[in-house]
Amino acid sequence: MSAPDVTALLAELERSQPDLAEEARTAVEWLTGGEPLETVTQLDVCEFLWYTLPLKVGPQKAGGDHERLARSLGRLLQLGGMDRYAALCVSPTTVQILRTYAREGEDAGTNAYQQALEATGVLPPDVPELQWSMIMGPEELGAHIACSAALELAIVAGESVDRTELTRRWLTQPRADLGGDTWLNRVHGERLNRWVLGRGPARRELAQPFEVRLHAPVSPQPLPALHRLLSVAASGESLPLRLAPSPEAARLRDLAERELGAIRRDGAKLTITDYGRRLLKSKSAMWSAVTRLLLARGEHEFEVSAREAALMLLADGTLMSPAKLLERVTEVVGGEGWHPATSLEDVTGPVTDLVAQLTALGLAFSDELAVRMDRSGQFAALAALRAHALRPRKYVSSG
Repeated sequence: MSAPDVTALLAELERSQPDLAEEARTAVEWLTGGEPLETVTQLDVCEFLWYTLPLKVGPQKAGGDHERLARSLGRLLQLGGMDRYAALCVSPTTVQILRTYAREGEDAGTNAYQQALEATGVLPPDVPELQWSMIMGPEELGAHIACSAALELAIVAGESVDRTELTRRWLTQPRADLGGDTWLNRVHGERLNRWVLGRGPARRELAQPFEVRLHAPVSPQPLPALHRLLSVAASGESLPLRLAPSPEAARLRDLAERELGAIRRDGAKLTITDYGRRLLKSKSAMWSAVTRLLLARGEHEFEVSAREAALMLLADGTLMSPAKLLERVTEVVGGEGWHPATSLEDVTGPVTDLVAQLTALGLAFSDELAVRMDRSGQFAALAALRAHALRPRKYVSSG
């Protein structure tokens, strides 16, 4: 069966229901973006009806009535034999969402749209391997569309669908249409490339060699200092608060308590938390939790940039003086366009704290003369950089 031709369908609608033809033409142009109608998926139709139409197609383009435009599109799709999609155009859900936008405003309408979209079952969920971005590049958008189409097909076929498992399978299995590549590999490559091409030439030059190095996952490494601390706290012998004679031990205890939440104060003592017990039982969980701390998401973006530059400079086990490390970080971050101009004083706090973290965890050696990561520290730097580079893109909050 040949795919429905939009021009032919519009001509037929013009003959049978000329009062709907112009609205249908407007709607289908927005829906397809000039692509063949056969490429449209349920997700495309839902996003058009419940988001694009009420927010981007102005009343003058919609003939003053979004519901009428939706009905016109439905009639066109019905003529093309796309009955499931046509039904969406006149469904109670679509009418309710459009009226919510009109009566209660954008926030209420968007909330109703998101709930309805989730209920369709065709929205690919986040999976352990990939959190979807709010702002997608071409490869990620292609992966998202492919996963959604697979979910839709399974639902239409009457299969019992595990959305997470199906999405993981579509992302991780090699595909002939991708030349044997996987969607996950494509998305990771796109995100790594975007990360390398960040602000400033000095930053790009420093990051460039990491584009290939960060493609493969980094194997978890043992963290003996933290493991010993949590083991003592879990042994039933509560950890005295004064058990920290050295700066490194004090910093490790503070990291475990305040940054990880793995131990807590119990009167004058520290004991392990349930989360700490989970970390103690899993090498990979402890590794993931610790490496995330190195480029903590909650910090100011400038501080993250300074710490990121320091990790890249130290990731090969290079021996640097603290003064030289601060100087190089200032050069790299200073070229990223921050205002006012970056000074040595600006980067000292975040870089010094990073070095203290690494030293307390036993991942680096540092004193007044030198800083150097050991092998586990180099792996930790790569793991932290990889997680940061592959993070999903989010809209910047105005709050």
